[in-house]
Amino acid sequence: MTNSVIKEWAEEDRPREKLLYRGKKQMTDAELLAIILGSGSINLSAVELAKQILISCSNSLNKLSKCSVNDLCKFNGIGNAKAISIIAALEIGRRTINLAQKKSEKIQSSNHAYRLFERNISDLRHEEFWVAYLNRNNQVIEKSQLSRGGITGTVADVRLIYKKGLENGACGIIVAHNHPSGNLKPSQADIKLTNKIKKGGELLDINLIDHLIITEASYLSFADENLI
Repeated sequence: MTNSVIKEWAEEDRPREKLLYRGKKQMTDAELLAIILGSGSINLSAVELAKQILISCSNSLNKLSKCSVNDLCKFNGIGNAKAISIIAALEIGRRTINLAQKKSEKIQSSNHAYRLFERNISDLRHEEFWVAYLNRNNQVIEKSQLSRGGITGTVADVRLIYKKGLENGACGIIVAHNHPSGNLKPSQADIKLTNKIKKGGELLDINLIDHLIITEASYLSFADENLI
């Protein structure tokens, strides 16, 4: 439908009208994204432009949420305003999910812990270090980013980890960081840091439950590998 304009479509086919009359659950990702865009480019409708953007992200909203303003502005028809609108909308969705997790998420395995962190750091191009604080029942009290680094590493301050742990009244923590290289093998620095975190927690009666290394495709659990 190149060169088409949404206003020229049948009313029931327009994204806004479809949401109004059929409901949000009937909307495709491209149609929802088109509503955020508002308009397309000279040669593409908003829906077609949205499809083009999604295809570039392997039709993954999670990957789309990692795009920067510059990444999005590479598409003809996307300027700073539209790019910022997309990023803001996806960030609201991410925060909504995180709030729901804080109320109900209970960590029962390394796979549960992986799913807790995966959407935040699995496909980043730089390293980040995250911490989840748990209560006595292994329910998540809070999950937060501790530090952000470069392509090959990040720094984790053990004092900051446990400062927030004490503030939250945590009984346990799970830490995680990503390897953009895709290599799941822990480095000597990873092992040394894990031991340091574990010893710090023993002094404060806050248990280090696990340390995860996460890549885009998988994860390694220090607990599963008997490295803690």
